[in-house]
Amino acid sequence: MNTRSLKFRLIAWYVGWLTLLFVVFGFFVYASLNHYLRQALREALARRTHQVADVVQRSTLDWEALGKEIQSHFSPEINNRFTRVLANGRITYVSGAPADHSFDPRLLPLPPSNATEERFVRRTCSDGTSLLVVMLPRNAGTNRFIIEEGSLESRITAPLHAWLAALIFGLAILVLLAVLGGYLLVQRSLNPVLRIIHSAERISSHNLSERLPVPDTRDELEQLSTALNGMIRRLDGSFRHTQRFLADASHELRTPLTILQSALENMSDRTDSTGEIHALAHTALEEIERLRRIVEALFALSRLDAGEAMEETRIFDLAELATTTADQMCLLAEDKNISVRCRVGEPVMVHGDPGRLKQVIVNLLDNAIKYTPAGGAVEVCVSQQDSNAFLQVIDNGIGIPTASVPHVFERFFRVDKARTRELGGAGLGLSIVKSICDAHDGHVEVHSREGKGTRFVVALPLAPVARREALVIVSDRPFAGTTV
Repeated sequence: MNTRSLKFRLIAWYVGWLTLLFVVFGFFVYASLNHYLRQALREALARRTHQVADVVQRSTLDWEALGKEIQSHFSPEINNRFTRVLANGRITYVSGAPADHSFDPRLLPLPPSNATEERFVRRTCSDGTSLLVVMLPRNAGTNRFIIEEGSLESRITAPLHAWLAALIFGLAILVLLAVLGGYLLVQRSLNPVLRIIHSAERISSHNLSERLPVPDTRDELEQLSTALNGMIRRLDGSFRHTQRFLADASHELRTPLTILQSALENMSDRTDSTGEIHALAHTALEEIERLRRIVEALFALSRLDAGEAMEETRIFDLAELATTTADQMCLLAEDKNISVRCRVGEPVMVHGDPGRLKQVIVNLLDNAIKYTPAGGAVEVCVSQQDSNAFLQVIDNGIGIPTASVPHVFERFFRVDKARTRELGGAGLGLSIVKSICDAHDGHVEVHSREGKGTRFVVALPLAPVARREALVIVSDRPFAGTTV
């Protein structure tokens, strides 16, 4: 997943905050449980300590008998507790090893002799075992007693550690569930955005009448879709206005250009061939012819932009169309001593307008012949693979600079403006090729190396019948080569 995408950031934000809240909650519960267990143990130990102190204060027995009485009343070993009584700094009673042998009471250090108040302390034996002890000083006549009652600290830490392990395990499960839930939640929330994106990707200059879906959410997303639809509506109006202007201008220019061309041709025929007027008329005729070709190209582009690319659509053989077109362009190639070779295999059936696709072949061949030096070669190949038909026009001409390759299909783009003007180009032929291919649900691409040659590849969808037949045709079959 893209870490800079909105989906990733939303999921990370959701999971991060949920994890933080769970950690804070777990820490609060851990601290509360630790406090509760310690407080409960302290109260239990303090209660037992006061009971032992009462026995010690009331007793008139000697120290040995007093110890037996404490042992019979409280049985600290059976309860896995520690009990110790000091009189005037001397140990008069200490409990034995607990039943679980978890600590040795003899290793517990003595309390300070100057203790004056009840305290709840942590004591560590010399073997590293920790006990929580309540220490209670008492005075009885001339004697000063210190009574201690203790229990292992692990009685508290063991359940705390078990709870902490469960908390960490639960946190891991929660994070996984949060990631999954966050992904599903964000995916569902962004589904309207994805539908808008997919709809926007389908909209081009040929279908500006389409609109983006507007989710009924009454939020910013609905406002965004409405605003984008309004923008598309305005673009559609502006584009249609531009198309009408281009079509009308191209159409209106054709008539005066034709009249001017006819008038100049008549004037050139009626004047002296060596005169200055004849030379000027001939120059004007050349420029008018060039202008006429530009107007015709603009008119063709305006019709293509308006969706009028295919006047007569049918299923036909692209290989046959390429062969006949290459044969017709042979005369143009012979003037420059350029050989045109057509390689085709079996029939390649496509659905479209033969006239428009012939225009594609003518423009690509014309382009190849123009920029291939005398003695060069141009090759036309037609093949099919999977569900596509491929038309290739290959030459060994001057090639296209690498920096110019991405721009060759742009309108009025010329690699070398001076040279292209000399050859009569206006930079519209390849734009027409691309528009025709787009109108036939195909595409065109160019591969070129400067000084080595150029290869144009046109890909078109096969006709439905041809697609079924192509399943049993080996894609790398040999071509039958014919030289035109």
